[in-house]
Amino acid sequence: MQNRVLSDLLESEDKLTLRARQVLMVAAGILLLAVAAKIKVPMWPVPITMGTFAVLAIGAAYGARLGLVTILGYMIVGALGLDVFAGSSAQTFGLTYMMGGTGGYLVGYVLATVVLGVLAQRGWDRSVGWMALAMLMGNAVIYLPGLAWLGQLYGWDKPILQWGLTPFLIGDVIKLALAAVLLPGIWKLIDRARG
Repeated sequence: MQNRVLSDLLESEDKLTLRARQVLMVAAGILLLAVAAKIKVPMWPVPITMGTFAVLAIGAAYGARLGLVTILGYMIVGALGLDVFAGSSAQTFGLTYMMGGTGGYLVGYVLATVVLGVLAQRGWDRSVGWMALAMLMGNAVIYLPGLAWLGQLYGWDKPILQWGLTPFLIGDVIKLALAAVLLPGIWKLIDRARG
């Protein structure tokens, strides 16, 4: 059985109204992803960016289908050259940036959005424990193609794990804990409001 995700709360009987809301949600999601990618919280050994948090949260809140449309929209906007990625800049943007060291992680973003959407549709976003496990799985789905692409791009003789995994683990644990509390907390507030 498929559970409702947060975006389902905006359902409408009128198909036109529903489609308009979905378009607005996709646009808002793309904007959220772009803003979150640029947020850098000072941390050791590397600053924490909120991009992965936004990717995983949108997957859980939007579900697999709407989440996929949103993340693909974000990728298209980035491919067109808009400065929406964490490390993109006026000098490196668009497909050039996407084919660089970050390319595998961007593929992981798409896959993780779908994974989190599917897990949320199974009710994993309702409890802290299940949401933490879902976030852990989502992070793994981001890292696998990311590290594989780094190895392919730069060679497996390089310190791929030191470049693309270990510096980010502390920040990922913090983001995982935040999402594991936030999404089930939102559901509790909604359930209370409904009485």
